[in-house]
Amino acid sequence: MANRMASKVGAKDIITLLGLSPLPGEGGYYVETHRSDGCIPNDVLSSQYAGDRSYATAIYYLLTPDTFSAIHRLPSDEVYHFYLGDPVEMLLLYQDGSGKTIVLGSDLEGGIRPQVVIPRGLWQGSHLCLGGEWALLGTTVSPGFEFADYEEGQRDFLVGHYPEFEHLIRALTRK
Repeated sequence: MANRMASKVGAKDIITLLGLSPLPGEGGYYVETHRSDGCIPNDVLSSQYAGDRSYATAIYYLLTPDTFSAIHRLPSDEVYHFYLGDPVEMLLLYQDGSGKTIVLGSDLEGGIRPQVVIPRGLWQGSHLCLGGEWALLGTTVSPGFEFADYEEGQRDFLVGHYPEFEHLIRALTRK
């Protein structure tokens, strides 16, 4: 099903080896791996930002069967990178009321890609594809991520605006 490493490394091993912790709000496990030394001053950023931002940030991100990336949006572009494990289904909800699902993974011949760019302001959420055990991803955000930038999607609002995705919205929201 996946591009498993030769040894039987599992999610708990990856959490330990990479020093991952639960990601507040969004879900899954993460560790920040990079934060640019350079800083973009607030006065040149759009009004969506409340303060200066690093040029970019990067994290490792792990999903397991009992976790998901709750639907959220950011004021910055976010690049997802698939590293190891099982495929991940991602829901994207556009401002015009449309949406789509994509799969991140390593089956290039099957049309699956290991990278996706999420434009700023786009609602997004993800979970392992059915039967998956874990997936190790990474994200790079520019301007850099700050927890104040995270906007969690509200279930009733999203279902009202994207009714054809109700089942996934319910699966990827907490309230």
